[in-house]
Amino acid sequence: MKKRDFLKSVSTILGGMSFGLHFRFIEKKLPKYWIWLRPDFKTKEDEWHTIFAKLKAAGIEAVLPQIYSSHEALFEIEGYTVKERWLEKIIPIAHDHGIQIHAWMWTMPCNDPQIIEKHPEWYVVNRKGEPAYNQPAYVPYYKFLCPRRNEVRQFVQHRVKTLAQIPELDGIHLDYVRMPDVILAKGLQPKYNIIQDQEYPEYDYCYCDYCRSEYQKLSGVDPMDLDDPQNDKDWYEFRYKAVNDMVNQYLVPAAKSGNKAITAAVFPNWQSVRQQWHQWNLDGFLPMLYQGFYNEDILWIGEEVAKAKQRLGNDKPVFAGIFLPHMKDDDLLQAYQHAVEKGANGFSIFAYGNLNPKDYELIKKMTK
Repeated sequence: MKKRDFLKSVSTILGGMSFGLHFRFIEKKLPKYWIWLRPDFKTKEDEWHTIFAKLKAAGIEAVLPQIYSSHEALFEIEGYTVKERWLEKIIPIAHDHGIQIHAWMWTMPCNDPQIIEKHPEWYVVNRKGEPAYNQPAYVPYYKFLCPRRNEVRQFVQHRVKTLAQIPELDGIHLDYVRMPDVILAKGLQPKYNIIQDQEYPEYDYCYCDYCRSEYQKLSGVDPMDLDDPQNDKDWYEFRYKAVNDMVNQYLVPAAKSGNKAITAAVFPNWQSVRQQWHQWNLDGFLPMLYQGFYNEDILWIGEEVAKAKQRLGNDKPVFAGIFLPHMKDDDLLQAYQHAVEKGANGFSIFAYGNLNPKDYELIKKMTK
C-alpha cells in the first residue's frame, strides 16, 4: 500500500471513530428527567432561582423553555421579531442549580405576518387546493410551512444554527416537525365536532405546486390525480422523506455546528402527521404519549415506548412524554413505572405550569 493511500485509510478510520464517539458522548450527557416550560416574562430573577432549585430538588435535570412558537422569538436572532431575550436570561440561572436548558422551538408552523405576506408559496396546501396560510386546518395557528422547499429548510435551519451558536445552551428541542394531522387523535375529534374515519382532502397535505411538480418528476403522476392517495405507498414515502431530509440534512447539521444535542417531541401516531421520526439522526426522542387524547389508559404509555424502541432499532434514548393534566392520584408514578419496564430512558413532563405540590413528591419518587 502506498503511503498516501495508507494515511488516507487511517484518516478515514479515525474520522469514523471520532464521529461515533462524539454521538455516544452526547447521548451520555443527555439528562433523564425533563420538563417543558412555557414562557414567563413576569417572574423575577430571584423567583427563577427558587423555581429551578425546587425542580432540581425533585430530580428534574433539564428544562425545555419554549423560545419560539411560530411568530416571535425569545432569543436574539437576525430577521425575526424578538420580543425578549428570555432564553439568554434563564440559562445561567438554571446552570447555577445544575439544570440543563434545551431550547424548545416550534419548527413548521409560521404565523409571522411578514413571512405570510412575502412568501405565501412557502405554505402547505391541502388536497382541496387550500393553502394553510389563509385556510388552516382545525385552529388558526395551523399555518404550516412546506418541509420540501429549500427556502423553508434554510429559513428553519437559520433558527437552529443561531441557537447552536449560544455557547451556554445545552441543546435544541424541535416541536411540530411534521405536517398537519390528516387524522386527529380519537379523543380530540369530538372537540372539533368532526369524525375522521379516513383521510379527507381538507386535512391531507402537501399538494403545493412544488410538491406536485417534484413528485411528478419522480413518478410521472400528479398527486392530485391519484385515485386512492391514502393507500398510495409511494406518495406516503415522498412526504415522509420531505420531513426526514429537512431534519437529517439541515437541522441536525445546524445543531452540531455548535456541538449541541438535538432532540424532538414526536407523535405516537406518526403516520397521521407524516412524521417518520425513527429515521431521524437525533440524539434522543421525547414522544408525546398523552393517553387521554387517544382514549387510552396509562398502560398504553409503556406499550408505545416499546413500539418506539422497536421502530428505532438502535440505542437512541426514548424519554416518555407524560401529559400532567391527564394524571390523577398516583397515575404519574404508575405511568412512568410501566414506561421504564418497557424500556424508557427517562421521562418528560408537560408542563411546569401544571405542577402541584403532590406532583413534586411523585417526581421525587420517579427520579429515585
